[in-house]
Amino acid sequence: MNIRIGNGYDIHQLVAGRPLILAGVNIPHSKGLLGHSDADVLVHATMDAMLGALGLGDIGHYFPPSDPKWKGADSMILLQQVAEIIVSQGWQIGNIDSTVVAENPKLKPHLKPMRSNLAKTLKIEESQISIKATTNEKLGPVGREEGICAYVVVLLINHN
Repeated sequence: MNIRIGNGYDIHQLVAGRPLILAGVNIPHSKGLLGHSDADVLVHATMDAMLGALGLGDIGHYFPPSDPKWKGADSMILLQQVAEIIVSQGWQIGNIDSTVVAENPKLKPHLKPMRSNLAKTLKIEESQISIKATTNEKLGPVGREEGICAYVVVLLINHN
């Protein structure tokens, strides 16, 4: 059995007039994340971790922000495409451990649907996914509520 570990990180600025979407869940808030796609930091960090585990670069290689076809893209659809790349190379997800850092809004009420969305999209069990939410204790750009970031570690398994 072969295993690979990938690490992903993403941060996006919070701005008025955009929806706040994390793991495909639209979270009520006065601001949303700015980006070329829907700016879902949790999904972006997850895709980078998956691709990184296999040495396949990052999401910018597959979905460049310079390409207008990705403007406003649903990151859950992009995640499904990355999952298909991983599976086509003989790998499967062992588990995903993630942390979302946001001063506001409080994310605890949204963690269950976020896990459910990721599990459904990746075709794995919810028990294989951990999403933790924390604050930055008012420090730095995340602490000043200028943005939200996510850290993700993914374990990939190949039984060949």
